[in-house]
Amino acid sequence: MKKKELKKLTDKQKIDNLLKLKKDLFNFRFQKVNGQVKSPSKISETKKNIARLKTMIGVKNA
Repeated sequence: MKKKELKKLTDKQKIDNLLKLKKDLFNFRFQKVNGQVKSPSKISETKKNIARLKTMIGVKNA
C-alpha cells in the first residue's frame, strides 16, 4: 500500500488492514519454515506495510 492509499482509509479500516497483514505475516512464516513460500519478497513487503499502517495510526490528526 502506498501512503496516498493509506491516507484515504478511516481509522477502523487501518486497524482492520493491520490485523489482516499480521495474520498474513504469521502464515508466511509457517510457509517459510515448511519451504512452501512462492515469493519470499511478500514477507518483507508485508512487514513494510505493517510499519506504514502503525505509523499512520500513531499520527494524530491536527
